[in-house]
Amino acid sequence: MSHTVFHSLSRAPRLAAALFFLATGVAGGQRQAATPRLDQQLAPLRVIDATMIDAAAKACSDFFQFANGAWLAHDTIPAAYSSSGVSRDMADRNELVVRSVLDEAMAKRSSATNSTQRKLGTFYASCMDSIGAESKGATTMRPLLSRIDAVGSRAQLLAQIAEVQMNGGDALFAYGPAADAHDAEHYIVWLAQAGLGLPDRDYYTDEGPSADSLRTAYVDHVAKILKLSGEEPGAAGGDAVRIMALETELAKASTRRVDLRDPAATDHPMTPAQLAALVPNVDWPAYFHAIGLTASLTKVNVANPDFFKRVNELLVSTPMADWRAYVRFHALAQVSPWLNEPFVNEDFAFSSRFTGAKELLPRWKRCARETDRLMGEALGQAYVTRTFPAEARAKARAVIDDIRAAFHERLLRLTWMSDSTRAQALDKLMKMSEKVGYPDRWRDYTRLVVGEGAFALNVQRASAFEWRRTVNRPGLPVDKTEWAMTVPTVNAYYDATVNEMVFPAGALVPQTFDPAADDAANYGSLGGSWAGHELTHGFDDQGRHYDAAGNLRDWWLSADSVHFSEQAALVVQQYNGYIQVDTFHVNGRLTLGEDIADYGGVLTGYDALQRALQRNGRPGLIDGFTPEQRFFIAYAQSYRQHTRPAALRTRVTVDPHAPEEWRVNAPLSNMPAFADAFHCKPGDPMVRAAELVPKIW
Repeated sequence: MSHTVFHSLSRAPRLAAALFFLATGVAGGQRQAATPRLDQQLAPLRVIDATMIDAAAKACSDFFQFANGAWLAHDTIPAAYSSSGVSRDMADRNELVVRSVLDEAMAKRSSATNSTQRKLGTFYASCMDSIGAESKGATTMRPLLSRIDAVGSRAQLLAQIAEVQMNGGDALFAYGPAADAHDAEHYIVWLAQAGLGLPDRDYYTDEGPSADSLRTAYVDHVAKILKLSGEEPGAAGGDAVRIMALETELAKASTRRVDLRDPAATDHPMTPAQLAALVPNVDWPAYFHAIGLTASLTKVNVANPDFFKRVNELLVSTPMADWRAYVRFHALAQVSPWLNEPFVNEDFAFSSRFTGAKELLPRWKRCARETDRLMGEALGQAYVTRTFPAEARAKARAVIDDIRAAFHERLLRLTWMSDSTRAQALDKLMKMSEKVGYPDRWRDYTRLVVGEGAFALNVQRASAFEWRRTVNRPGLPVDKTEWAMTVPTVNAYYDATVNEMVFPAGALVPQTFDPAADDAANYGSLGGSWAGHELTHGFDDQGRHYDAAGNLRDWWLSADSVHFSEQAALVVQQYNGYIQVDTFHVNGRLTLGEDIADYGGVLTGYDALQRALQRNGRPGLIDGFTPEQRFFIAYAQSYRQHTRPAALRTRVTVDPHAPEEWRVNAPLSNMPAFADAFHCKPGDPMVRAAELVPKIW
């Protein structure tokens, strides 16, 4: 339930995530220029930039074009990216700060007295050592590959699958402690479908020449990776075909992404005995022992029982040689971006089919992102001291508090909701917590081992450290101080099982938020498209099924639930009508939660602005616009983005967010306040007929 496209697939295969981290490979041996001063590299961003407005466009015809058209007319997507816009611009600036932190940690690692800072510098330095990566090639993987090649029994196979999972790879299925849907105060084992090399099950099952071509390219990619690891070309080609066949069977058994939107679809608690009966061909005690789970289990949640039934069959019917090839490839896929140039280039070449990126990112960006992913809180403290003063945190909280108050008033005014359901909704809102800026308690990296050698090994060590940190959580109280995003991240999220909103410091800088900006700008961006959006996720088509404590429980009266579903269907209908790219339409069922959050967010943000204006007074025109007009411009510019067609085509299948154009025009066209602000008339494209306007929040 993230704000932007960038971290919305944290549980998806690594290749799917590549769409959002974009072009993360780099040619080996690349020289790195010295880091210029931060103020010499990129111009500062503003919450509202009037120079981006297309004055020739009609606000009542296409507001996204009006607010962003001048920028769109001159923007060129950099070759190493699949898109440009707000998220990339903010991330670029954040990454300069991250780079300065990491360069300093790298330079001082030998003399650092703080062990965490020494590990941080060593981790980043090993990534930046392109010469070392070239000289080692895949040799660092030989011990693991030898163990995989020696697999001769199902018990040995599951042991190697466990090792690949612990090292950060994606193999067969996913294990993870998560909050119990019926006892949100405690962790439970979650077992879920996984193990695909393509971004989604539909890539294996879709029909047509384009789908066939992509599957052929995937087989070729798998064969190339296996050949680079030392397999003979003929053997690698045959293994690739069999890996594709095995993954296709896993894909056919996987639940569709749209269907996963229903929390009930992944709610299948059972005892360990029932798990053993469901999947008898997995020795679960042995598997749990292999992954380091020592906690006594009384209950597990099997998110996708049909998938695990098929896994059970495949463990018997699939030849062991095919399984060895499958595990070998997935072990290599996890570290391919960090081996030598042939691996890196092949990894990038295939990933770019989904992103449209034309070039590799500079090595320092690639290394900074991986360091942030695996040691994020180690660099988060230094990042915060350089970018996010206490007064900024306080001002951001004030905006978020106004959003809460405005949503409270909206709940009180709803005419379609019964008093019984309303009381429950108000209780959930009151108990919804928030985290702003950075953790109050930083992660302890004492047990993390980092070496000066191959970076691929450090990636595996850091992944294993994170695995060991959480593997024995089942049965323990949920750690409500934990963050699921790092501090420099340009994103935010709502977690229904904890009933909390989280806003990292990396997202609380211009263009999203500026303590010095006027209220209309901040309430349009941070208020409407961020805070209001995340808060509404607590009451969208998924979030509404969780109560104030985070438990999966139906707290709605039947009539209210029927009304919500009827109005949600109008949202689906509205977005289904929009073109995403080429002849592909937006999948309104897939994007429904984000669409509801966008609509509720901008409605609530607008109400919060009116509260702020009453409290602080109305300013005069700024850049020729009223506060209400600036609110909507800030909202629209917060979604400023330009995306390559290849990435948009991938997003149709895997991304629960609609294209940015529709994240602006769709909700605003439903708002009378927008029409009033820009004097739009019935019949204008930005004014939808009243009977088509959803009435939810």
